[in-house]
Amino acid sequence: MRAAILHAVGNDKLDIRDDVTLAPVGPSDVRVRIRATGVCHSDLSAMSGVLPQPVPLVPGHEGAGEVVEVGEHVTSVKPGDHVVISWRPACQECDLCVGGQPYLCMKYVIESFSKGNFRLGGDEATVFGMAGCGTWAEEIIVPWQGAIKIDDDVSWEAAALIGCGITTGVGAAINTAKVRPGSTVAVIGCGGVGLSVIQGARLSGARTILAVDPLESKHELARKVGATHAVTPEQVPEAVNELTGGAGFDYGFEVVGKSATIQSAWQITRAGGDVVVVGAGATDDMVSISAFSLLFEGKNLLSSLYGEADVRHDFPYFAKLHQAGKLDLESMISSRIRLADLNDAVAALRGGEVLRQIVIMD
Repeated sequence: MRAAILHAVGNDKLDIRDDVTLAPVGPSDVRVRIRATGVCHSDLSAMSGVLPQPVPLVPGHEGAGEVVEVGEHVTSVKPGDHVVISWRPACQECDLCVGGQPYLCMKYVIESFSKGNFRLGGDEATVFGMAGCGTWAEEIIVPWQGAIKIDDDVSWEAAALIGCGITTGVGAAINTAKVRPGSTVAVIGCGGVGLSVIQGARLSGARTILAVDPLESKHELARKVGATHAVTPEQVPEAVNELTGGAGFDYGFEVVGKSATIQSAWQITRAGGDVVVVGAGATDDMVSISAFSLLFEGKNLLSSLYGEADVRHDFPYFAKLHQAGKLDLESMISSRIRLADLNDAVAALRGGEVLRQIVIMD
């Protein structure tokens, strides 16, 4: 089968080849034929080493497809089912899962660094999948907890977006921040996840949603999906004065993954407001906030990993919102491409202008 392989961290080019095979399906595994997969900024971070991953690696973690085969212990899905891939499967047995925080479960994250389900060429060399997935391949194997069934009438492209960008962003607004109706929201970073945060804030009934991005080309789409205002970083001070009387926003979302933008989100959030970190940053990028500010400004600094989602509920829920016309997923797709186009897609992602490029599998 075909797959895109990163042979070494930092490589600019992927090796797109057709001699990749899969390991046998284990008793608790599901084999999925990928029908659509997104090109997400986190994939770029994995290729560059910002997000540590083992190599050789099949990137890709945002995908959807059709179940082909299940292990003998699997009862949650069957061949022919349509599923969204969860890149952070929850074991559903540990204290975090049982305690209501399945998005923090580490069992399969740890396993993904030692278990690779892809095999390369005749030498049968092991190749790993990003986050244990590797959706930039025609087929993948995941634990049954990583294949979440959805209705068959959800388009493959929409289902793929729900697998990461939508759940991460909408979940940050709905699950983590619990944005209140009538509140004010600022979102720094208007990529696919940032636009999803905007949609989540709109769904929650925020009255003012400020989109902040240096690329003015993204402002129109931000407004289309729910932002009431859009500015460049240089225009933020004026917007804070105009929209909040200088007090700051009730919620400040950082969706870039940089210490500088986390501090910016802190600065434009009002005293007692919530600062929500959504972007995935580097391990050595340290954030500096004074101990005085942490106490006396009364702000809440929150992290939102994978939108704090319980994907068993949230994937089908977001799909229903999309089908009801409440979530605009079509506008977030920059282009539909083929697996062979992935090197061009990665280059376009580095350029910053594109939102979500979706790989459609033949």
